[in-house]
Amino acid sequence: MTELAYLPSVEDAYVARFRARIVALPPGGVVLDRTYFYPTGGGQPADRGELTAGPGPSAPVVDVTKSGPAVVHRLAGGAGARHALQVGDEVDGRIDWERRHRHMRLHTSQHFLSGRVFSRTGRRTRKANFSGVRALIELDGPLEPSIVAALQEDVRAVVQPPHAVAIRLLPRAEWDRHPLSQRSGLVPLPPQVDPVRVIEIEGSDLCPCGGTHLRSTAEIGEVAIEPPVPLGDGGSRLVFTLGAGPTIAPRA
Repeated sequence: MTELAYLPSVEDAYVARFRARIVALPPGGVVLDRTYFYPTGGGQPADRGELTAGPGPSAPVVDVTKSGPAVVHRLAGGAGARHALQVGDEVDGRIDWERRHRHMRLHTSQHFLSGRVFSRTGRRTRKANFSGVRALIELDGPLEPSIVAALQEDVRAVVQPPHAVAIRLLPRAEWDRHPLSQRSGLVPLPPQVDPVRVIEIEGSDLCPCGGTHLRSTAEIGEVAIEPPVPLGDGGSRLVFTLGAGPTIAPRA
């Protein structure tokens, strides 16, 4: 089992270097006792980076996936890249911080925009995913093009003055009774999830999520929202792109 060390608080998402121990070596991959690498899931791409054992060369991490309770770090070169690694070895992990922070900006922006769309129209997010500097939000009904100007103003208002972002653990029964549980009701939570890890954007949104997020909306920076696109099933797609943002250092 791999401890997901980025989960407990938003500050843990700012860790870009860590030390861990190898517990398994499946074909082409490495399983650690704990990791700060985010594995693909929930529309958020996996982190990239590298693992280094002792004085040997670093091995690039090209993919990270969940396999039951384990997180598998796939290395460039597959099995050949880990020929000198042994179960029990300690390794140093380094996460590509620029990529990680970009995903945090995208994911926090998506939560905020999904929440604002729900507040303004009642439309719920069916799914969301990110690639590069763009995010796609798929909604359960049509949107009027005029909403774009309102959402752009909403983003400006949440970036300055900034709003805090925090993680709350709510008992499942409490979350199921919460008014905002309907905002994310199209993404069902497995029945065994209790308590619920909820991302809270101060005064703006509350949503269950296992991803990495910013500690403040000030780090969102610039966001450009495109006109909504109707989908054949009656839904709609909202796309936004990140622009310039503040330079933020990882946690030491």
